[in-house]
Amino acid sequence: MSAVLRTAVTGVGSYLPDQVLTNQDLAKIVDTSDEWIFERTGIHERRQAAPDQAVSDLAVEAARKALAAAGRTAEDLDLIIVATTTPDLTFPATAAIVQRKLGAPMGIAFDVQAVCSGFVYALSIADGFIARGNAKCGLIIGAETMTRILDWTDRSTCVLFGDGAGAVVVEPAMGQGTTADRGILSFVLRCEGEKQDLLYVDGGVSTTGQIGKLRMQGHQVFRHAVINIAEAIEAAADKAGVDLSEVDWFVPHQANQRILKGVADRLGIDEARVVSTVAKHANTSAASIPLAMDVAIRDGRIKPGQLVLLEAMGGGLTWGACLLRL
Repeated sequence: MSAVLRTAVTGVGSYLPDQVLTNQDLAKIVDTSDEWIFERTGIHERRQAAPDQAVSDLAVEAARKALAAAGRTAEDLDLIIVATTTPDLTFPATAAIVQRKLGAPMGIAFDVQAVCSGFVYALSIADGFIARGNAKCGLIIGAETMTRILDWTDRSTCVLFGDGAGAVVVEPAMGQGTTADRGILSFVLRCEGEKQDLLYVDGGVSTTGQIGKLRMQGHQVFRHAVINIAEAIEAAADKAGVDLSEVDWFVPHQANQRILKGVADRLGIDEARVVSTVAKHANTSAASIPLAMDVAIRDGRIKPGQLVLLEAMGGGLTWGACLLRL
């Protein structure tokens, strides 16, 4: 095998707003209960950003922790990608705002919008910069304030989502072109625009001129999620030449505990190898994968050198998976 340049994750960090919104809190404003929510979703609580917190504020906090974990500072950055559905402004990109708030030097900075799949999409784009020598130190962030686009009278959606941010630092690492290499080994990305009506926001700049609210056909999303995510996981593993039994940890988008279980059952994966934070975070869209990964690294489950498979599905419908060795 010849030497290849890989994109390695060298630091991970996350941030959650202080305000905890429990199922009991939601039961005071909509016809629901802790039992009803937990039975259907596995969620007990979620976080809600303060009124004066923009999504860039959450992103910056996660970014600082990821940089510290990587032993880097904002001065080292030449690439910032923010995956978000809930940007600070229509423009400029939230990544540009994060660059300014971090005090990072002039470099590449832009947003990615693929909803819950956004972090996987952003990581694959970063691989195009890092592994081809066009960037030396990148910051990839998933950050969301999903509670800002919820219809609080719709109990089928308002109970599912929360706010938060997660970030990773990516840097080049030399490998031998084998699955033993550190860094990103493979990824697959998918979109099926015909399924738009299953999960969307009913507003936009060029249509209604308003932000809109999140709308979802839950049963249909569940069915497609299990099938599509399982397909992406198998495709990413096959592309890298890795058997699923070799993967140490599966870090999925934290949409719903039933979806996580459904995918694990479909692929014959031991649920003990699936990182789940949905009970405390709920669905934080593009932030959920790096948030969950950071939790599992900090509690000692995910260790350097292990194979980790990330996967997600979101509005679009978009979905995808990424296999990497930490």
